Amino acid sequence: MSTQTSPFRIANFRAFWFARLATTLAQYAMMLIIGWQTYNLARDGGMSVGEASGQLALIGLLQFVPLFLLTPFTGLAADRFDRRLLGQLTALLQLVCAGVLAAFTWQDTISLWVLYVVAVVLGVVRAFAGPALSALAPNLVPKEILPSAIALSSISWQVGMIVGPAVGGVLYEIVPALPYAVGGVLFLVAAVCLAFIRDLPRQKPRAPAHPIQQIREGMVYVWRNKMVLGSITLDLFAVFLAGATALFPVYARDILQVGATGLSQLAMAPAIGAALTALWFSFRPLKNHVGPLMLLSVAAFGAATIVFAFSTSMVLSLAMLFIVGSADMFSVYIRQSLIQLHTPDEKRGRVSAVSQLTISASNEFGDFFSGSLAFLIGPVAAVALGGVGAIVTVGLWAVLFPVLRTTRTFEPPEELLETDEDSDGNTASDPARKGA
Repeated sequence: MSTQTSPFRIANFRAFWFARLATTLAQYAMMLIIGWQTYNLARDGGMSVGEASGQLALIGLLQFVPLFLLTPFTGLAADRFDRRLLGQLTALLQLVCAGVLAAFTWQDTISLWVLYVVAVVLGVVRAFAGPALSALAPNLVPKEILPSAIALSSISWQVGMIVGPAVGGVLYEIVPALPYAVGGVLFLVAAVCLAFIRDLPRQKPRAPAHPIQQIREGMVYVWRNKMVLGSITLDLFAVFLAGATALFPVYARDILQVGATGLSQLAMAPAIGAALTALWFSFRPLKNHVGPLMLLSVAAFGAATIVFAFSTSMVLSLAMLFIVGSADMFSVYIRQSLIQLHTPDEKRGRVSAVSQLTISASNEFGDFFSGSLAFLIGPVAAVALGGVGAIVTVGLWAVLFPVLRTTRTFEPPEELLETDEDSDGNTASDPARKGA
């Protein structure tokens, strides 16, 4: 990627990139420790492996429900209010959550109930943060380098996923409250970085519409655009079924028996694969056969999950999780590029909210599903069955959404380009869109 087309030449994008990196570092360090504390509290309290897995399922459900209920309104908020300000507020609220967890852990009074309450609050906050930040990113770069910007943005996310769990596990072994304290500092850094974003392009004023009507517009757009709908729901069902990450504490403590250090390694492996894939795409953006390659990457994701399920070797488990992360990043890169480029700017907040809902359904609600299934049939069978389900989903979606099989490039339809230009009053090459 030449410097002439590098998103890092744009000051606003640099500030956004570091804000997302700091946020992701804090989130994934905290998420790992929340899961680890939940599972250990349950096991030390006399629960069986299956019953303790059910507690992990409950943590996932508690984060998903508020996001599910609030998504239509958070998407509208991202389209009607300052996306940068929303991002700052959510970072500060997550700082408060980190402070609460640090205090209870430091005093050795942490309990399942404290973790449950914080999980709900984090679900509410992330419901607003996701659409705001996702819809903000395309405002910071011109359209011709948006795929590269998405790849670089994904790198910040994946680096956070790599370093966050590793640092979280190490800090927890030093002082249990330390991961939460460091997370609070990182959330503050994210809020400060977002404050440096300046001169965002403003949308052309529209005739006011009832909020419910605007929410409906976003939902209808997703439903009618088969490319967007197919891409979003493919990820929803594949990751929902094959969500092994929720059961990492089970594998670390009771199957692979590698403890807290091994838990960090399990969390790092898929993120390393994903980060290297994103780095590759940042230098060599994908241009052709994007639809078929997205389907193949999801199938590879499912196959590697199946092998991981039955593995009792730490080396093999890490190798399969590396493939899982790489395949997931491959599909994420394609999916996010297609969604952002096939959506007018005036609807990106609401469409991003729908996309976030499916991501949360596949992650947090997927954690609930995986934990519940592990409670019923055991963790190994639950993970393996999920991998099979992901492969079956690819076959079904190839038939239900033929546009995914036939899409060759990221280029959106001509009529969409015209709509987007009219909505904000700027062309894709307008310097005002670059935020420089």
